[in-house]
Amino acid sequence: MKLRITAIGNSAGIILPKDLLARLRLGKGDEVYALETPDGIRLTAFDPELAAQMEVAEEVMRKRRTLLNKLAQ
Repeated sequence: MKLRITAIGNSAGIILPKDLLARLRLGKGDEVYALETPDGIRLTAFDPELAAQMEVAEEVMRKRRTLLNKLAQ
């Protein structure tokens, strides 16, 4: 599906067609993740559980940076 980038105020955005929103199970005001994959960018519905898990993982990585660096060697 080809999408066009359009001006939205001073920003830019992509308008998602209704059928794509339905397939993603999204509506106005919902949040999405844009994930970079080896095949390109993947849009997925926002997952609060995953977001909470990622916050915990990022906190652990910040606090244990030295230990993780040594384990990686």
